[in-house]
Amino acid sequence: MKQLMWLLKWMLKAAIFFTLFAFALNNQHQVTVHFFFGREWQTSLVLVVLAVFAAGLGIGALGMVPRWWTQRSAAHRALRAKAQEPATDTTPNVPPHGL
Repeated sequence: MKQLMWLLKWMLKAAIFFTLFAFALNNQHQVTVHFFFGREWQTSLVLVVLAVFAAGLGIGALGMVPRWWTQRSAAHRALRAKAQEPATDTTPNVPPHGL
């Protein structure tokens, strides 16, 4: 069963790779990207799509940083507060249910 799952995972990875490879082969036309102040970039369409995808990933990751930082700071504060509390054991000495 483990080998079957391994094989299915690799088949899925291969299907995704060949789909993206076929996309790249079908989009090799030359395009011109016009920037500000008369600057332009001439390259194949697949490189433009890849660059825009990578830029989107980067912007999305940067957009997550403030929330991640806030949550991380809150977790550190909670751990410090818990470490400063006196240790009190309020759990009863009763065996777990069913045992």
